[in-house]
Amino acid sequence: MAEIVVKDILDAGVHYGHRSSRWNPKMRPYIYGRRNQIHIIDIKETIRGLIRAKKYLLRVAAQGSLVLFVGTKRQAAASIEELAGECKMPFCTERWLGGTLTNFRTVRSRLKRLEELEQLRESGDIRNYSKKMQSQLTREYDKIYRNLNGIREMNRLPECLVVVDPSKEKNAIHEARLLGIKVVALIDTDSNPDMVDLPIPGNDDSLRSIRLIMQHLSDAIKQGRSLRPEDPKKADPVNEPKAVPNVR
Repeated sequence: MAEIVVKDILDAGVHYGHRSSRWNPKMRPYIYGRRNQIHIIDIKETIRGLIRAKKYLLRVAAQGSLVLFVGTKRQAAASIEELAGECKMPFCTERWLGGTLTNFRTVRSRLKRLEELEQLRESGDIRNYSKKMQSQLTREYDKIYRNLNGIREMNRLPECLVVVDPSKEKNAIHEARLLGIKVVALIDTDSNPDMVDLPIPGNDDSLRSIRLIMQHLSDAIKQGRSLRPEDPKKADPVNEPKAVPNVR
């Protein structure tokens, strides 16, 4: 597991919170002080939260469970997509679709539709349709791909969510809480820490801050996966066959 270096955290500006006028009083235990009307996050609390989150995610990955990364804000999207891909976990960087977790079977059926459209495009059969229908199918493909491509390999519900900015991802967190799915979150001074199970106090607007924290979490997941022996039976998840009859 990558070592947590205080200098890296300071260089990335993880300790910079929001303006003091925007703070959430429940974040008081995680705030060190105030400078130029900006709240300064306590680095000790950041490191404590990061260590707890890494240990938990390592254990989850070692058990073979899924971790869903969620970060739809512009600053987080690129890092989330890259780092989730590195640790082979699903991700959501576009708009969170209502029911992604609570109506999971319907979402899986939309992924089957995505596969059908991809087959049409790859085989060239789409050219057999009129130009108007081709345009409609292309738009449908682009929309489904943009919203669901990151979770196309998520053949079962995740064990936990890794979230950037709980305030923005409140719909995802609400669904997770309804299903008893734990939430690990990078949380700034304007958010409510009671919304998540494992808060990591830190700047959730800076590209460098988000990437640094997500890199640590991704590394913990990769290490957890490496501790798990390969099991060929896991290649055939229990939930996958349920979607097959809907193909034709």
